[in-house]
Amino acid sequence: MANKSYFTTTLPYVNADPHLGFALELVQADIVTRYHALLGDEILLNTGTDEHGLKIHRKALEEGKDPQKYVDEYAAKFYDLIPTLGVTEKLNFIRTTNEHHIKATQAFWRLCAAKGDIYKKEYKVKYCVGCELEKTESELVDGKCSVHPNLELELIEEENYFFKFSKYQQPLLELYKNKPQFVLPESRQNEIRAFVGRGLEDFSISRLAKKMPWGVPVPDDTDHVMYVWFDALVNYVSAVGWPEDETKFKSWWPVTQFAGKDNLRQQAAMWQAMLMSAGLPPSEQVVIHGFIQSGGQKMSKSLGNVINPLDLVKEYGTDAVRYFLARHVSSFEDSDVTLEKFKEAYNANLANGLGNLVSRVMKMATANEIKFDENEVKRIAATEEFDNYHREHTAGFDDFEIQKATDVIWRGISAADSLIQQEQPFKKIKIDKTGAEKDIKNLLARLYFIAVMLEPIMPETAKTILDLVMNNKMPGKPLFARK
Repeated sequence: MANKSYFTTTLPYVNADPHLGFALELVQADIVTRYHALLGDEILLNTGTDEHGLKIHRKALEEGKDPQKYVDEYAAKFYDLIPTLGVTEKLNFIRTTNEHHIKATQAFWRLCAAKGDIYKKEYKVKYCVGCELEKTESELVDGKCSVHPNLELELIEEENYFFKFSKYQQPLLELYKNKPQFVLPESRQNEIRAFVGRGLEDFSISRLAKKMPWGVPVPDDTDHVMYVWFDALVNYVSAVGWPEDETKFKSWWPVTQFAGKDNLRQQAAMWQAMLMSAGLPPSEQVVIHGFIQSGGQKMSKSLGNVINPLDLVKEYGTDAVRYFLARHVSSFEDSDVTLEKFKEAYNANLANGLGNLVSRVMKMATANEIKFDENEVKRIAATEEFDNYHREHTAGFDDFEIQKATDVIWRGISAADSLIQQEQPFKKIKIDKTGAEKDIKNLLARLYFIAVMLEPIMPETAKTILDLVMNNKMPGKPLFARK
């Protein structure tokens, strides 16, 4: 029986168009999911849209729209991003406004309540609408949220339901101790361990419906709706049949979660405590990526430096965008991205690099009727050079270091280019046909390996290269036209 591998992105808020940061998370998750499919695993990738909460409610009111109509329009934009970015069809797209998810969230609430982990109290707190999170004084910089410094903090003073987060300090610390790679990279594991180690405060999990009606109703109390984070986090279990289909849930759970660094607390601590309360196993891993900046600044509409992933795909193609996000954006840390950097990488490494190599090799092969040789593939596979490629490529994926795995492929491309420069088979064929044929078969085998390693990262390009190599054809047009 095939191993089952379940991966998920966070669910983006539908209060703005899709941005490059979420495209990064979706592509990273898809690349790892596709890699596991190639290993023979049965795979499932979960993504979707987070459609409740205060800022969504306000946005809908600003635009004079019914909240459901508003989220329907934005959810469609995020759904369209899936084929645009070449994401696997083995995918579940969940919306937090669908009936199954709402019922699952209410069932989850009841379990936590039955455990004695939900209670009511009056409270006053500073609240960032941008983060949809309460903020303590120690988290503020000059009295403002460090993530959304342009937003005024709001003072919330009302009676809410609370979750006993403080009760789970030691269980969480035990989880991090027993699973030293529970959060990747290591720096983020250390960060969340330190956060939990300083002590936990119970957090609010409801809002008064009369003030903020756009949310999942609290079971048995119509005066309250659920706090958006409590609602949204449950999607990871509701996406695989919980609670109705226990067999399906157990066959897929636990999940590996991809998330941005601003989600560390929610994904690696709050959600894990909620799972413990509900009597469910913790997640498999939480993989944290950094932010995408542009020109040294956070992307924002006001600065005019927002890069739309749909525009990039339209200009350069799906696989070019996937390549850039895999190789030129750090797997874990912040990265600076500009349109100039994208174009430079595209021309240097795709048009003049991979695309040019494929054209040169296939021109030599077709012109001289030299066909792909499986024996040459076996011979190369046994060499130390390719053993190193395979080992480093696999290690990159296993450690979620997609950037390193992609770099290995471009080392292979560089090695093939060097072989052409050194041996010059296009000239050698006139004086040493046997030697030139050997060189060209070697290059065809190298293209085969490059394509195989590229499959999770650039699936359509890999498919095209394999077709050209196996069927001894020249590309009908450049794989990547120079821009």
